[in-house]
Formats: sequence, C-alpha cells, structure tokens
Amino acid sequence: MQLATARLDGRTVAVGVDPDRGIVELARLREPLPPSVPGVLSSVSPQEFSARIEAEPDGSFRPVGDAVFAAPYTAPGKLWGIGLNYTAHADDLAAVYPDEPASFMKGAHTIIGPGETIELPEQSQRVTAEAELGLVFGATCRDVAPEKALDYVWGVCPVLDQTAEDILQRNPRFLTRSKNFPGFFSFGPAITPLHEVLARFGGLSGIEVTTAKNGQPHRTNQVANMIFSPELLVSFHSKVFPFYAGDILSTGTPGAVVIDDGDLAECRIPGIGTLANPVHRG
Repeated sequence: MQLATARLDGRTVAVGVDPDRGIVELARLREPLPPSVPGVLSSVSPQEFSARIEAEPDGSFRPVGDAVFAAPYTAPGKLWGIGLNYTAHADDLAAVYPDEPASFMKGAHTIIGPGETIELPEQSQRVTAEAELGLVFGATCRDVAPEKALDYVWGVCPVLDQTAEDILQRNPRFLTRSKNFPGFFSFGPAITPLHEVLARFGGLSGIEVTTAKNGQPHRTNQVANMIFSPELLVSFHSKVFPFYAGDILSTGTPGAVVIDDGDLAECRIPGIGTLANPVHRG
C-alpha cells in the first residue's frame, strides 16, 4: 500500500494506492482517513493506514490510470539533504569522505511533483539531478539512538535533488544557494509505509537507487553502500534538532547527472517507485 496525492476528476485528493486493485480516496473509505497526506502522517500509523486500505472492498478502487499524481504535499516543516553519502559519488567529485554527515536545508518553494518541469535557472549553466531515497517522518524525533531511529519514520519515497553545480564549485559556502532554486526538489509519486519496506527488503540496506536520464541508467548503488546509514543520519541530526511529522530527510545520491533542456531526469527505486521530471531551460 502507498500514500499519495492525486488529481481526480478535477480535484486534488489524498489517495491510497493498492498495486493490485488501484487507487481509493481516503476521505471516501468506509472508515475515512484524514483527507490530506500531512494529516495521515501526523495522526495515523503506517500499519493502520495499510490495514484500512487493505480492508476496503474491491468496488471502492479506481484504475491508477485515472489519476495524475502530484507531490504528496508541498509544505513540510523541514527538507534536509545529505551530501556525499556514497563512496562512489564522493569519488566522482574527488572529494574527501566526510567524517560526519554533510547536510543542508532546502526551502518548500523548491518542491515539485511527478511530471512537473525542472526549470533551469539562468544563473547556472551546469545543473545536476540526483536520485535519492527520502525518509518521511511520522512523529517527533529528538535525540534518538540509531537503533531506535526508524521508529519515527512513517515511510520512504523517491526524490530528485537538483544542484547548480557550477555555483557550488565556485565556493563550498554557496551550497545553500546552489540547492534552492524553484523546482530543485521533486518527490513522489507516493510514500511507501516503512513496515512494508522492511518486510519486503528485510531492512533499508537492500534498497537500490538509480539516477537515470533520458531512459538510461547513469549510476546505481545500494543503501548498504552509504557512508552513513539512514539510521545513523536520523540519529545524528536528531541530536541537533527535532524532526516533526511531515519532515523529509533525503539520504544522498549514488551519482549526479548533468541535465539540460529537453532531458528527462529519473529516480528509480525498485519496489518503491519511479519519479520522472522533464527539464526546461527558458
């Protein structure tokens, strides 16, 4: 089961996605759930969400093709990103492996959803797209140990994190600016509940993330090959600040690909979803 926001019959609604039966509006369940994704994240456990969708009769579902998926939501409290978290990506940039997680923040204004256009800014001639596994929080998380970190994560989702690489290369202190143009954070099409992910993969380490462009894989790696595991990332940052329901932590990319006008950037995560966005330079 997955949690998403979709456009149906001219309306934008929160939906549950059953891979075998289709989609169903949360507000129209026999036992309705909150009518927005943030409402579900903050008040419904992932286990309860999956159980409610599974219990719905077949006649409640519509074909997935009836919907156009949007960003699951557009106003998280925090978007937190991680740089250089796979050894192969650090090698690409001839960077020294960090001793501690290298992190940055992005504003909600950067958010777009599946199929929306990544607009390249006039200030940059070298923009990269980076496929990542995103962690979506469902509860307040503060000062937790790594072994307890995932207790606060509601689910996971595909992410495309964009960087104005030429701006960043001029000075590493320009990282925030290089990451914060509109359209520089895409996520969706859906959030997969964490317990289902763990049941399928036996843990997060077996998840495979691919950055692709124009239908061709560019770089693939497994979460197991991260320098800092998702559990450690959550724990480390929770000792600095609290995460709240709806916050997103994007865990780093296996590799960045340069994008330009007319390209199609993709994040592919088997068993989780594929996120694709066209690229335009005005």
